[in-house]
Amino acid sequence: MRLKNARRTTLFATLGLAAALTLTACGGGDDDTAGDTPSGAPSSSSSATAKETGAPDSGSDDGGTATDTGTGTDTGTGTDTGSGGKAAICRTDELEVNASDNTTDKKEGVVTVQLKNAGGRDCSINGYAGVDLKAADGSTLSVERNGEPVYPAVLKNGDSAAFNITFPYNNSGGSGVRLTDILVTPPNETKYVRVAWPAGSLPVTDGSSSGKLQIGPATRVG
Repeated sequence: MRLKNARRTTLFATLGLAAALTLTACGGGDDDTAGDTPSGAPSSSSSATAKETGAPDSGSDDGGTATDTGTGTDTGTGTDTGSGGKAAICRTDELEVNASDNTTDKKEGVVTVQLKNAGGRDCSINGYAGVDLKAADGSTLSVERNGEPVYPAVLKNGDSAAFNITFPYNNSGGSGVRLTDILVTPPNETKYVRVAWPAGSLPVTDGSSSGKLQIGPATRVG
């Protein structure tokens, strides 16, 4: 009887060690970084559509680092859900991005950036996009958040979210700082989309540190 008990104790100890090693191997982080690493509803008189994706020239604030811990599940209905039953984040490659000039006065300019879900599944959008503005002289202006609250939303296929870029209107009479492109990194993503700047120039004296060049959070529209 003592020999049998000793063998049973040894077997249990061996199984416990194997289980501990298995749990340790499975506990590693899941790197969900995809693609290249970067830095009111629209109604407009002029607009620009997305024309390029890639890694931005400067590190922009992308609204937070995504941590996708759920395992994707294809339900067969066009909805990709995580293990908690929630829609996965909207990926850059799934979004159609365009920008429109919604400026209504000559004090503060407004450009609205629209993010349309064209991925064929529900996806979630939550937070601020990262935005850099490219100037004609080759310089880059990083746009700061305006501090407005964030409202998470699920976008069905064909639905859109949008955010505003506010900027100081150039009343100087001169050419000012002429902008050419917007580099938009969707919330919790790492790949940007380049769209043409659809509005006027910035006054030379303001720049990106004036506190007037800001973005709001991405919010579902419609």
